[in-house]
Formats: sequence, structure tokens, C-alpha cells
Amino acid sequence: MFMIQKIPTYVLFSLVFGLVFQLKVTAQQSGYLTNDGTWCWFSDPRAVMIDGKVVTGWVKENGTVEAAQFDLSDQSTTTSELYFMLEKDDHNNPAFATTASGDAIVMYTRHAFKDLFINRLTINDDQFRSTGAQLIHPITAEELDKFPRETITYANPYRLANEDNRIYCFGRWTGFKPNIMWSDDDGMTWSKSKVMITNYPFDGNNRPYVKYYSDGQSRIHMVFTDGHPRVEPTNSVYYAYYENGAFFKASGEKICTIDELPFEPKDASVVFTSNPEDGRAWVADIGEDENNHPVILYTRSPEESNHEYWYASYSKKGWQDYKICDSGPWFPQTPEGTREREPHYFGGMTIHPDDASVVYLSRQVNGVFEIERWQTNNQGKSWKSKAVTQESEYDNVRPYVPRGLDKADKEVVLWMENQKYIHYTDYKTSVKYAIQE
Repeated sequence: MFMIQKIPTYVLFSLVFGLVFQLKVTAQQSGYLTNDGTWCWFSDPRAVMIDGKVVTGWVKENGTVEAAQFDLSDQSTTTSELYFMLEKDDHNNPAFATTASGDAIVMYTRHAFKDLFINRLTINDDQFRSTGAQLIHPITAEELDKFPRETITYANPYRLANEDNRIYCFGRWTGFKPNIMWSDDDGMTWSKSKVMITNYPFDGNNRPYVKYYSDGQSRIHMVFTDGHPRVEPTNSVYYAYYENGAFFKASGEKICTIDELPFEPKDASVVFTSNPEDGRAWVADIGEDENNHPVILYTRSPEESNHEYWYASYSKKGWQDYKICDSGPWFPQTPEGTREREPHYFGGMTIHPDDASVVYLSRQVNGVFEIERWQTNNQGKSWKSKAVTQESEYDNVRPYVPRGLDKADKEVVLWMENQKYIHYTDYKTSVKYAIQE
């Protein structure tokens, strides 16, 4: 089913917070991509630019997984159903990758079951449509014997042009650990998955969280934690990258080949070592600067009542690490008389894929989570900020800048507006956009 929705426009003005410099007020166009959609932040890219249009997707309130094409020129949205009433859970949002043949693949999972799905999208001026979902079975008995926990959550597909357009896909699969698999025929068939990162001795309850980024040529950056901050007494941040059949530290020192997987978190580059004073960390996003060095967004939580936003970048001098701002507490709406189940669900941060100096983030302002644009010209030492949303009725969280957006393009940022978000299975949310003029 296809739906065309015309989006209204309006102008917002910037606010200045804390010790930052004031920016000139900038007009923007803003509106809704859908009034029924949600997503998590560990299945990406959840939005990509293809031929000047944003291709994205979400999970509806009834559990249906949907893809959408957003035309920046007239702010119209065309949708295509991927899977009807799959499961009401925000972990199941689709992730997108272009293929060498010119179409796109869409990958998604259920949450902690044994299902991984793929659809193909036809995208051109005349149509936006998807094929029916195909089920992929990536887990092998051999890997499961070594890492005995069978569960599939998240999908993160990335194509590398320098590897004959091989498409890699990452997710939390065998062993409750980050896995890797690949396709050499535009996603038609796939290798079996391999556990990529694990602790030793193996702990089936430990689950590192990973964010990925690639420019689509030769390298895939990844930033990850020991596990979930609710579970780990300390939760540190690590970095590695994949290139040409092997994994490396930020310095270029080889960790292992793809045939020698898995590696342990301690084998990678340490970005931040968690401790009781600075708190437990979680990862938000990763990109790269003009020298192909990693830039990382992550949180520190000395207290669950406030999540600090941090910006880390790497150069030959090593890691530089600076605080951006405080973001406030969790955004789930905790029912009265109950204990919050997800106190580390921070508002969210995203990095511009072609300009690592630009960060969009969600932080609490006057009791409501608002979207702001922050920019640095000195690797995070100081920042300028302006409001994207302000004086909102509902929380605005989990912003995302579509991958493939060039620095010369108009900036577009997407985010969730929460009329209700009690839990990742109990929500009523919308997906909004803003285009910077």
C-alpha cells in the first residue's frame, strides 16, 4: 500500500544553553514523516540518502515494519509495508544498504527470537516498492556449540565497494554476542555468521553493544561496550575497525584476521575506562573525520538521573575526549510506584556522516527532551548550539542524520516524538524531520 503525505513547514529559532556561543537564527522546514513509527538505535543505517531522497523505516504501534521514501523537494512521504504485524517492539526497525545493482536491501529482526529478515526495495522516480520478506538462518551448530546461546537481535548492513561490493551484516546473534556475516551477490545469499567479539571465559548473559559506520569503500568502524550498563558494574568503551579481511586498533595495529575471530574487548583500542566516579558508559554513534579517523559519541552516567554526552576523536596523538553537555535522566515514562526498567535510555545523539564537527542531540530542557544542533571547530573543546525543537509538548528523542548525506547538501535530521513511551513494547510515537535551510 502506498500513501502520499504532504508535510507543512514552519520556522524555529535557536536557544543558547550553558557556556556556548550564540549562532545566527536559521530557518528550517519541519514536519512528520509518519504519525505512527518508532525505532531503536542499534539497527543502522536506519536512514540513507539515495538519489537525493531519504529512505528510512520504522515499527508501527501494531508491530508492522514499514519502509518509507521521503522527497526533500516537496516533503512528501511514500511508504511500503515490509512485514505486517511482525512484533510490537522498537528493536525491530529496518536497516538499509544499497547494492551494486542499484536497488536497496532492508534487513531487520525480531527481538531475541531466531528470525532475521531481508526485503529488496525498488527505488526510482516511478515507484517505491518492496518484495516480500525472506528469512535468513545465519547461526551454525558449530558456532552455537562454542558459544551456546541462540538469539537474534539487530541488523546492520554495510557494502564495501573495494571488496567487489561485498555486503557485511552485523548483529547480536550467536552467543548473545556481536556477529558478522557477508554476501557476495547483492544480498541474495549469505555466509553463515561468526561470533566477532566475546569475553573469555564465555558468559552467555554478557552482551556487548556495538555501533557501526562505513563510507562504503574499504573500512567499517565500530565502537562497543563491555555490555549493557544496567548489568555491568563498569561499562567501558572500545574501538576497532575492519578492513581488507582483518580487524585493527585505531593505531593500525592488527587485532586478528576474519578467520581468527573472535577477539575480546580488551584486544581493541580503549576509548574510555569506566570507573565508579565517572560512571558506566553507553555508545550513541560513530563517524569519521576528513582523515578517516574515528569520531565517537557516547554517554557517561555517574548517576542515572543524568547522562553526560561525550565526544571522542582520534589522531596520531591518540584519543581526545571532551564533554559536550549534560542531557538529563532517562526518557521512558516510568509508571507511578514502579522502578524504571531502562534508566540508561538517554535522549540520543547522532553525528553528521560527512561533517564530524556537527552533532544532533536530544537533551532535557524544562522537563521535556528537545533536539538541538551542536557544532565544534576544535575537536570538541568548545561548542556552538541552536535549537531544532523548543517548548515541545512531547519528548523528542533518538535523532539520526541519514547516511550518505554530503556536506554540501541541506542537512536533514530525523527523530522520534513520544506521545507515550513506557517501554520498548509499550509506545505511541511518531517520526519527524527538520531540514536546515
